[in-house]
Amino acid sequence: MHVSLDTMVDTLKAAAESSRLRILALLSRGDLTVSDLTEILSQSQPRVSRHLKLLLEAGLIGRYQEGSWAFFRLSDTDSARDFVMGLVSGIRGADPQVERDLERLAAVKRKRQDRAAEYFSENAASWDHIRSLHVPDRAVEAALLKLVGKRPFQSMLDLGTGTGRLLEIFSPLYRRGVGIDMSREMLTVARANLDKAGIANAQVRQGDIFSPPVERDAFDLVTIHQVLHYLDDPARAIREAARLLRPAGRLVIVDFAPHALEFLRDQHAHVRLGFSDRQMSEWFAEAGLDLEDAQEFEPRGGNEARLTVKLWLGRDRRLLIAEPSNDTLPAKAYQIGETA
Repeated sequence: MHVSLDTMVDTLKAAAESSRLRILALLSRGDLTVSDLTEILSQSQPRVSRHLKLLLEAGLIGRYQEGSWAFFRLSDTDSARDFVMGLVSGIRGADPQVERDLERLAAVKRKRQDRAAEYFSENAASWDHIRSLHVPDRAVEAALLKLVGKRPFQSMLDLGTGTGRLLEIFSPLYRRGVGIDMSREMLTVARANLDKAGIANAQVRQGDIFSPPVERDAFDLVTIHQVLHYLDDPARAIREAARLLRPAGRLVIVDFAPHALEFLRDQHAHVRLGFSDRQMSEWFAEAGLDLEDAQEFEPRGGNEARLTVKLWLGRDRRLLIAEPSNDTLPAKAYQIGETA
């Protein structure tokens, strides 16, 4: 990162205040609302908002809207995040005030988990019924991990993130993860799960899969897990996902093979009854992707109607030629098609 002397001085001034440094330390642990920060810091909302405004202007944090709530996070810029993490790493566990903040943060996260547990209890029967019709999720997750490989990469986007499970299982590999979902209830579940797993390098936001609130050409891995069958225009969703990939980036889709279980349409809002390899290959091609792999997971046991889970892998056809800037990973780390 190369910045002018004046810019660096302004950045240091923005961070060089105890309350703002405490806010940065809290946001390094995950996204928070103004209300969350007001409760943790025991300060008035106008005062907290003033601190947030100064940090926003300095480019150290970001803001996104979710209904009537505004969430704050560390900046998406790698150089800014590295700067902040360097600042706060020296005070974690070393200052009584920061320790109290982290205790109150834990209480805020417990409230999230309680809300998530309530939502799960209300919907568990429906989800468990569908799960009983196909192979266990862990079998598909193991295949996903093997497919992506062990080589680290820069950024991941999970469209229709739901419970945030994919962000969780891939968190050791990516530097920055983002999940998008329309449902505020599911975002509550996802945040609680990420908090519980201690994952601070991922965030979730409310947004439409057809116009996600993220930058284009920015992600090495985009995932769409059990979402397409709810959409009336899956091809459009794939095209939008492809636009978000970096050159040589990959799109992974998990969904069902073609089936005739009409009750899923009537009772569970499924719009499409599965997808064929041929259809997926055509949609990938229209989006500028090459279909590199297709895997199938047939259900086991029983004679009742069952669902076959499919996994499709597509790659952006553009080659990554240019060297990344100094505030990103080395070029070969972008090429997530290579496996360890």
